[in-house]
Amino acid sequence: MLKIAVVILNYNGKHWLEKFLPNVIENTTYSNSEIIVADNASTDDSIIFLKTNFPTVKIIQNKENTGYAGGYNEALKSVNSDIYCLLNSDVEVSKNWLEYILPIFEDEKVMAAQPKILSYHNKSTFEYAGAAGGIIDKYGYPFCRGRIFDTVEQDTGQYNEVLEIFWASGACLFVRSSIFHQLGGFDEDFFAHQEEIDLCWRIKNLGYKILYAPKSVVYHVGGGTLNKSNPKKTFLNFRNNRFLLLKNLTQKEYQKISFIRNCLDIIAAFVAILKGNFQEAKAIIHALKDFQKQQSLYLKKRTNNELLIRLSAVDVPNKKGIYSKSILYQYFVKGKKKFSEIFH
Repeated sequence: MLKIAVVILNYNGKHWLEKFLPNVIENTTYSNSEIIVADNASTDDSIIFLKTNFPTVKIIQNKENTGYAGGYNEALKSVNSDIYCLLNSDVEVSKNWLEYILPIFEDEKVMAAQPKILSYHNKSTFEYAGAAGGIIDKYGYPFCRGRIFDTVEQDTGQYNEVLEIFWASGACLFVRSSIFHQLGGFDEDFFAHQEEIDLCWRIKNLGYKILYAPKSVVYHVGGGTLNKSNPKKTFLNFRNNRFLLLKNLTQKEYQKISFIRNCLDIIAAFVAILKGNFQEAKAIIHALKDFQKQQSLYLKKRTNNELLIRLSAVDVPNKKGIYSKSILYQYFVKGKKKFSEIFH
């Protein structure tokens, strides 16, 4: 029987713990499971609140706030479990959410998974961060079944089949502990945003699978740490996305798309200026400069990844979930706003 640890990373999130932790405890009925709060050096009274109100919940206290990536890496060093469920603190779970997802791990090549992620504020609608499973296009733009850019679909049962995806959302990410530690966990240089896509890409490059399990349903508030329009979030998303490409594509694959991707990022900055979003434009430009400055670091990481692939891959790199065309062209030029309009 697989052992699972539900690990909630917290930073000054007492209000989220107060709101959602009772729900997680109530619905985590799988017998071989535990609930852990990993505190990322909070300065509020989260720890006192947890000890007073939830004595059965294990607490791990990190010494400093190193973001989503570093926070989980540090906390999971002391968690002994077969499967980790990395759960955002602003997530409501449903009955039997663990029981519905764990059977897919009977396939030994499945290394990660996510449930169906719906909006907490509109429970008939998919949530931005993950929806019905992550896809990525040839230029590195991530999107989801049920959410492309800012267009989010209603859940009408259209994505109710178990399916292989490219990346699983960090809002509720199930991952085998063995592969997590073999890969060195999350890339801490990302700090936050898209580090789960990087981890999933490295898993796929070893020939493993990542699945979407729709019978397991959770409801995510979203934007609990950084609002979607926050310039810091824009910076991290643009910079980290370029890190993704340089690190996980082969040199030949990267050279094929790098010029066009540079052009697309510059266009994005100009569009932001035309719309009067000067802070967003500044964040994009800053992201591109920081990416250029750190290219040598990520070329070394690519070399390390390629060595690991040669030594440990169980199959050829798994490309399922990579869209071979441009999602930008489909969305903005052809006007196809829904996943189902592009993928019949």
